[in-house]
Amino acid sequence: MIRHIAIIGLGTMGPGMAARLARGGLDVVAYDVAPAAIERARTMLGIAESVLDDLAIAAPQDGSGSVCFTDDIADAVAGADLVIENVPEDIAIKAEVYRTIDGLIAPETIVASDTSGIPITKLQAHISHPRRMVGMHWSNPPHIIPMIEVIGGAETAPETVATIRELIRSIGLLPVVVKKDVPGFVENRVLYALLREAVDLVERGVIEPEDLDTCVSWGIGYKIAVVGPMALLDMAGLDIYKSVSSFLNADLSNRADVAQMVLEKTDASKFGIKSGEGIFSYKPEKTKALQGERAKKLVAVRRILEGKD
Repeated sequence: MIRHIAIIGLGTMGPGMAARLARGGLDVVAYDVAPAAIERARTMLGIAESVLDDLAIAAPQDGSGSVCFTDDIADAVAGADLVIENVPEDIAIKAEVYRTIDGLIAPETIVASDTSGIPITKLQAHISHPRRMVGMHWSNPPHIIPMIEVIGGAETAPETVATIRELIRSIGLLPVVVKKDVPGFVENRVLYALLREAVDLVERGVIEPEDLDTCVSWGIGYKIAVVGPMALLDMAGLDIYKSVSSFLNADLSNRADVAQMVLEKTDASKFGIKSGEGIFSYKPEKTKALQGERAKKLVAVRRILEGKD
């Protein structure tokens, strides 16, 4: 049974993951090499806990579930039943983490990666006992989005996948088992297909960025929040899909490179919210309010979808 969890690397996702796991009655030790990251995570943890209160996800009445922080990786993984690696999307960096913890954890300790899309099979090459390694891909913000992808690599034991699936289910979240270890898994493959077409339409001058967002959010996004793509096919009619896709598929973007618009923005260090400008501009005093507003809306939508409002 999994009771003690170590999170290695805090970043954007770590605090929300820690908060949600603790609300599930699990004890979490969160590690980062940078003291500044730990301090930032302490603040973000409090924000995440407040959002969980808004979602009516109460702390266990028996007092179980805790989060503590450390800058000592050995302390973080000591006695852990599950280690969740959450470091940057670089195989070399992840491999170094696996080499570091390999001699510090028991052979039966499960190691899960929160990678957004690196095949788990590639990561397994850098750890002993690869049967215990699995993908556990949370969606951002992790304390609000209840779906978590579970991905086995070529050498992952079926029982490892089953254990993580049941852990996710036991704390009231939604495990989705990805049956094949494809790059990007499922969520990001669907997302990036949408983003590729969206960027292409804006870059070609078909639509302005603001109108593109309105079209998606209040069109397909509004529907898909309630009716998933496969169910939407049935709702619209497979005959209609066959007819439209017979000519539309050939006209959709299928570029394999990165759009020039994105390259120009990133070359100019215009990364989005983190730099104050990307597709749109963000004033520092409004960024925090924007993030809070989006979190509030996500909470409201989730409560409705769960039938709580």
